Amino acid sequence: MLDRVFSVLKDLPGGKPERGGMDDDPRLAVAALMYHVMDADGRRQDSEWESIKHLLAETYGIKGDELKTLIREAVKADQEAIDLYAFTSPIKRHLDAEGRKAFIAMLWDVVYADGVLHEMEDNIIWRVAELIGVDSRDRVEARRKAAASYAVQHPHENKGS
Repeated sequence: MLDRVFSVLKDLPGGKPERGGMDDDPRLAVAALMYHVMDADGRRQDSEWESIKHLLAETYGIKGDELKTLIREAVKADQEAIDLYAFTSPIKRHLDAEGRKAFIAMLWDVVYADGVLHEMEDNIIWRVAELIGVDSRDRVEARRKAAASYAVQHPHENKGS
């Protein structure tokens, strides 16, 4: 599944995040939504940060200063945003239906990185999925797969509620 996510998201056009907005670099929208989902429960866990960094680095083949800049600009964009549309619009425009489903799966990976699903995280992914045209069945299936993957990877850890 992650191979599909990486191959689809690698095709997004990119540029220097600090020079343009999300229309110029939709990777910024992807990173901002990852951050937004991570921050939804009010707790920024190291495991979630590492998941975001890993997913962005693997997806876009970036590291070091370029990765730090993308993340810094994504955090700033999220903090300045008044709604999710600024993030979902470029994603919907640049990804096909399969790519949008893969992106939702990626968001679930960020959520489950800390082993806990918070109702706010669930709600945000539901809203993002609706805005980018991913139906409920596909969203729920992606959630199930991410939850099962976490359980397999960390069978002895407490998963919370």
